[in-house]
Amino acid sequence: MTIPPTINSPKVLQLWKWIVEPLDYLHKFDRECGDIFTVNMSSVFNGAVFVSHPQAIQQVLTSDTKQFSAPGSINQILKPFLGDRGVILLDGREHRQRRQLLMPQFHGDKVRNYTNAIQQITRNLIAGWQVGEKLNVRKEMEKITLSVILQTVFGLDRDKRYDQIREKLSKMLSLIESPINAAFLFLPFMQKDLGAWSPWRRFVRDRAELDRLIYDEISDHRQNSNEERSDILSMLISSQDSDGNRMSDLELHDELMTLLFAGHETTATALAWAIYWINYLPEVKQKLLTEIATLGTEPDAISLSKLPYLNAVCAETLRIYPVGMLTFPRITNESISIRGYEIKPNTVVMGCIYLTHHREDTYPDPHLFKPERFLERQFSPYEYLPFGGGSRRCVGMALAQLELKLVIVEILSHCQLQLIGKLPIMPVRRGVTLAPNGGVSARVKSKYV
Repeated sequence: MTIPPTINSPKVLQLWKWIVEPLDYLHKFDRECGDIFTVNMSSVFNGAVFVSHPQAIQQVLTSDTKQFSAPGSINQILKPFLGDRGVILLDGREHRQRRQLLMPQFHGDKVRNYTNAIQQITRNLIAGWQVGEKLNVRKEMEKITLSVILQTVFGLDRDKRYDQIREKLSKMLSLIESPINAAFLFLPFMQKDLGAWSPWRRFVRDRAELDRLIYDEISDHRQNSNEERSDILSMLISSQDSDGNRMSDLELHDELMTLLFAGHETTATALAWAIYWINYLPEVKQKLLTEIATLGTEPDAISLSKLPYLNAVCAETLRIYPVGMLTFPRITNESISIRGYEIKPNTVVMGCIYLTHHREDTYPDPHLFKPERFLERQFSPYEYLPFGGGSRRCVGMALAQLELKLVIVEILSHCQLQLIGKLPIMPVRRGVTLAPNGGVSARVKSKYV
């Protein structure tokens, strides 16, 4: 039995390509090595195995825990943003208990209760747009998704602290807008104060100010507890694990940071991609408008969320440029075989979501935006996995999917946008995600009552 193939280019070159041109990097390995290969580029990814065949993905995500573990500590790249006590970085029993606390808040009636907030926040934003105004669509979508998170997680409406949190969070995220700036996430030696204008100095300063605001909000919630409050922070404060322990302020802070970043940054990116594709391909836009019109002038949110073509457009958006390129890392606990290759113990193994979504045998013409493919067949959770899978699948998946659909419908129903600038728009690294280069520029062509 042989080990997975690898390309023996210098580690520093591999890391640079992964930071600056991640899709070129992945396609190169895919062409030269196939659907399982070894990468060598950083302390975490040194000797890591990437897999993209659905059978391999299934094995990694569903195998007995004796074969694989999924330690949160391996995601140290996210620690500068999230701390180390949020659900993403927890291990074992702690991780399971935290997921059990969070999952009910992002499913069923809880998620449906957020529909009015999502619709009203979107309408308020559109109301402020002027005909002829030029928009950075990604930044506009970020305003929506951040407002949704601040209302659902903190119970905050527009007030001084709401605006302060929004401002500080935006400043922190602005530091990872380009691949070069995002390099400090992958290169620990860059996480040093090199002077007033160094990215790390600015990041640490903004993070400290955001930390203060979040701890103040936790303190206010503790002092003004109210059983009628339905926000997630209130739920987390009142909850306790199976041992009767309640969450500390540090644990609450890190969980809130996780929800803030994971709950709005990724959804804003997906929305920007969706608005781009809908306006870039007129036939897609027309099919959506025709489908939405079948529900009449005042369709309810649940009916909208079940529209087949709308679902297909959202699914294709998350397929062609998945916000996350990789699944949560797993580590082999013993020697195992994947696709006929021997994987040694203590090897990091990750499913490559992007390459899985671009398999020609699963998705013919994978680089074309074709929502119809999701009407023609149903894909397994190992062929289509934009939210990851297994015990580490994204907690907020249902909320993100609902938000994506409702915001698209509100924009299509209340205004007409026209893409401007260089087209087509290509993906670029934004932190650990794939975002549209430049954020998608559009002009407000007209507005409807």
